[in-house]
Amino acid sequence: MTAPSLPFALGDTLIAQVAEHRLEIIPGGEARFKRLLQLIDGAKHSIDLIMYIFQADEAGAPILEALVRAARRGVRVRAIIDSFGSADTSDASFEPLRAAGGNILFFSRKWRSSYLIRNHQKLLVIDDEIAVSGGFNIAAPYLSDDRSDCWFDLGLIVQGPSVRQMTRWFQNIHDYCRDHDGKLLMLRRLIRRWPVDQGALTWLVGGPTERLSPWARTLRHDMENGNRLNMAMAYFSPGQGMLRRLGRLARRGEARFVMAGQSDNAATIGASRLLYGYLLRKGAAVWEYRACRLHMKLIVIDDIVYIGTANFDMRSLFLNVELMLRVVDADFAAQMRDFILNMKNECNVLTPASHRARAGWLTRLRWALAWFVVGVADYTVTRRLNFGLTADPETEL
Repeated sequence: MTAPSLPFALGDTLIAQVAEHRLEIIPGGEARFKRLLQLIDGAKHSIDLIMYIFQADEAGAPILEALVRAARRGVRVRAIIDSFGSADTSDASFEPLRAAGGNILFFSRKWRSSYLIRNHQKLLVIDDEIAVSGGFNIAAPYLSDDRSDCWFDLGLIVQGPSVRQMTRWFQNIHDYCRDHDGKLLMLRRLIRRWPVDQGALTWLVGGPTERLSPWARTLRHDMENGNRLNMAMAYFSPGQGMLRRLGRLARRGEARFVMAGQSDNAATIGASRLLYGYLLRKGAAVWEYRACRLHMKLIVIDDIVYIGTANFDMRSLFLNVELMLRVVDADFAAQMRDFILNMKNECNVLTPASHRARAGWLTRLRWALAWFVVGVADYTVTRRLNFGLTADPETEL
């Protein structure tokens, strides 16, 4: 069976100029891979990297080699790797980088109270001038255009004054991992004290604060005041409060959701499908992306765009350390809204009737179980569970 084509050219890069910043949005995995190598090879002074999953495979190995080359030519190379997300990567894989002078730290390597909180961020800062983020990890499925195995995601490259914020944020996380790793109160303090301005570009962080984190708090405010929502989201399983806000927004304006129809994590799809009936009753449009596995984290509310590492689920809203860029610009919002709308041809469009047809009592029970587990367990755990569910859109519609 031939895989359907994506609604854009994989090599395309979307360019925008916003408030003294140049933004690049890269949808293609192979294009992201080439751009990462180009940026690393062009670094002159410093490379700072935070990554949830780093695999030494056919994509990760060349990137690791580029980091080693950079260190050997005198570039300061520092990396923070999540110990749980990258558990399948041996520590020995990073020995060549250490030998070249690079510095590697791991987030929450020991079992303690903070172990269930993961560093889900993806960030690369080059020479304190260029910041790279998005939902993709350093592994072949995220940096490839192989339709049978790739993840459909976005890479974000930012050049401009706000990159200095990411330099400071990396230093905060670096010092925490070096001196206080596993100390939950210290991590909460870092996130709670992160400044939130209302400029055209704002870097927002999330994590295990006692109240809503800066990222979740700002998003809630925009949802409560917005009238037009478009969301492309890999994992969607919010709590009742956030779900009701989405319903109210759909009632007073319009709301469109592009959700994953394929994944290696059937539990996350089941958790999302538990909530579709509510959204459809409120008048929202719900589409399931079927061309390949969706890993995107993109939200457009009126003239505001959120893009980064956070899913719209309990872990990303309240637990995991996350990073999102908030951009306020009407032209950029229109560009990204069109990007989402153009995905429709590669989606199954749900209706209340089609959703009811597949939502038998046993299936709903499995969805509810998936929603509960996805809310508390890490993604690398839940992808090993399927609760008897399938992530194949052809068999469930």
